Amino acid sequence: MSHGSASLRSRPSHIFMHKPKVSAGTRRKLEQAAAKVMKNAHAPYSKFRVGAAVLLSNGKIFTGCNVENASYGMTNCAERTAIFSAVAELGPKIEIEAVALTNDHGVACSPCGACRQVIYEFGPDATIFFLGKQGPKQAHITELLPEGFRLQ
Repeated sequence: MSHGSASLRSRPSHIFMHKPKVSAGTRRKLEQAAAKVMKNAHAPYSKFRVGAAVLLSNGKIFTGCNVENASYGMTNCAERTAIFSAVAELGPKIEIEAVALTNDHGVACSPCGACRQVIYEFGPDATIFFLGKQGPKQAHITELLPEGFRLQ
């Protein structure tokens, strides 16, 4: 598979021992911001509201919610909404440190595959906070997306 002159960089999939850089207080702040923005979700079809809060390396937090569309493929997830808002305001050189997500059903909900790749693109060392099957969970993005890539 050729990628032209762009180099393909990925992180080894065996790297899973990461210490979170985010304090418990910052995690709570992110989770609260995600819960607040979740209420703005446009989810008339699934009735499943999701909120996300993204912490950047500069300390700024951006939030987003899911926005559904009658053409289901045009739906945008909360995580990507938050990341795209950060890019729209600050430009493409952002670096994600952490992402927190929540939903209004209180069920397990980690980022989808598309969101995992977008998170990796802007935060290859990001920590993700979400609700797992056994309760609150955190994972390094490479645990969720072991073969993430960036074209540079």
